[in-house]
Amino acid sequence: MLNTRKTVMLALAVASALMLSLPFIVPGLGPLALLGLVPLLCLDKIASDEHIRKPWLWHYGTFLLWNTITVWWICNATLGGGIFAIVANSLQMSVIWALFRASKKVFRGVLPYIFLMVMWIAWERWYFGTQISFPWLVLGNAFANNTALIQWYEFTGTLGGSLWIWACNLSVFGLIVCAAEGRFASWTAWAKRYCAIGVLLLFAGPIALSLVIFNNYKADADGQQLDVVIAQPNIDPYSKFISLTQAQQNGIIAPLIEEGLKSIGKDSTAASATLVLTPETFTRYIATNAPSEDKTVKFADAIAARYPGTNIILGAATKTYFFQKEAPNILAWPAGEGVWYNTHNSAVMLDGTGRYQIFHKSKLVVGTELTPYPKIFVPLDNMLGGMMARDAAQEEISVLDVKAGGKTIPVGCAICYESVYGEYCTGYVRKGAKAMTIITNDAWWGNTPGYRQHFSYARIRAIELRRDIARCGNTGISGIINSRGDVVLKGPWWEKTVLTGKINLRSDVTFFARVGDVPGRVCTMLFLLLFLAMIVRAFIPEHLRK
Repeated sequence: MLNTRKTVMLALAVASALMLSLPFIVPGLGPLALLGLVPLLCLDKIASDEHIRKPWLWHYGTFLLWNTITVWWICNATLGGGIFAIVANSLQMSVIWALFRASKKVFRGVLPYIFLMVMWIAWERWYFGTQISFPWLVLGNAFANNTALIQWYEFTGTLGGSLWIWACNLSVFGLIVCAAEGRFASWTAWAKRYCAIGVLLLFAGPIALSLVIFNNYKADADGQQLDVVIAQPNIDPYSKFISLTQAQQNGIIAPLIEEGLKSIGKDSTAASATLVLTPETFTRYIATNAPSEDKTVKFADAIAARYPGTNIILGAATKTYFFQKEAPNILAWPAGEGVWYNTHNSAVMLDGTGRYQIFHKSKLVVGTELTPYPKIFVPLDNMLGGMMARDAAQEEISVLDVKAGGKTIPVGCAICYESVYGEYCTGYVRKGAKAMTIITNDAWWGNTPGYRQHFSYARIRAIELRRDIARCGNTGISGIINSRGDVVLKGPWWEKTVLTGKINLRSDVTFFARVGDVPGRVCTMLFLLLFLAMIVRAFIPEHLRK
């Protein structure tokens, strides 16, 4: 009997992990997440009813398997970082589940499950804003390749999808419990009918609404467009600064840019606006104090000057120098007597006229770009010889202005990891961005699901912001996504290529871009209220609780 019970529990744990993983790694399986938590909820019910010892092993094991299946590819870039991300992310999920189990000791009926739902979504929202942040497996991301079903993300953002997933899973679990405990027998025919209609609406209602929006939406409603050239140089990031000089890398990308400009009919007489994208950190060590002195900037400026109206975004590792006695900030590195510098991951915009704009990445990757909680860890890192990266982030989002023929077109440029953060990206639209760009370098992970997942998340950003997105990856996937989330143009993986096309320009602002993450805020407030109530009730003798 004991072995049979454990076999069933193991099957439920594996089933839940698979049903939660597959939407992230197999395109089109997003709806599976609407039932993915049901096996885990059933497992928890068995563990509670049978008084299983160490129940945390079951839910932690489920989350560990889900995380491992979905994001194992991080280990290709950094084995230690990948293991830490998987173990720590699973642990946080497990802590949430442990609090849910604790709430069942003081709450009755459906309240513990409502507490679980709002607590999970509150955690997802909190995770977007922490310095050690990895919101890759936010439940709402499961629909990244089912964009026809989530057009309403323009109102709710990704956490609206998380809320939908939880609501569907809990409704099905509730029906299973009612059936198993024989409660249906006491229900009236009308109660059963209304229950069936309610569950059907919960599953089908958001889909029907989305399909109506999808089929009536016009991505080119404003009628304005911008020519784009996307240069994908396909340089191995592990050897680009060892086996190739920057001049050699410039020699790889220059023909791609020239080919792209000529293919759209660009010449020395056509001054219409054109945007050229190069990938994240294509070049390095540009001094933000004097960008015009950098050889790569001069090389790109010369191309832009030959084709009037051409604006080039260079992905660059940059430095800002400070000439003073004391360190200007805790992230600064010494560069000699009275000289300090900050490093950045940046997008540098130039147009051949001597005008330069620079945007520094704000959402940084822990370890490779960011030393978290610098007041604590930077002094420790200094004692160890300065092993961790400590890029300085830009405090406030800014847009880059494409200029040509007296016209200015503001565009947003999300650098790599920033494109995972929906509410953060609304800042570009609020600053006036009429289109979005993403520059990235996903080759660190190799040919794994990682780069495909990253590309698919851009489709969610397009819907949330209702902005076309031009995406440039060093080795792929480069492409164009319209504001309905459709992939209009998609390049190959691990091939040198140039893509050309047009992106639509829009001035309207979605509810999500204007107001932000309403589901996350509401769930956070409800979680805090319920958590406070749980603490208060825990001190009330059980015989006095109602």
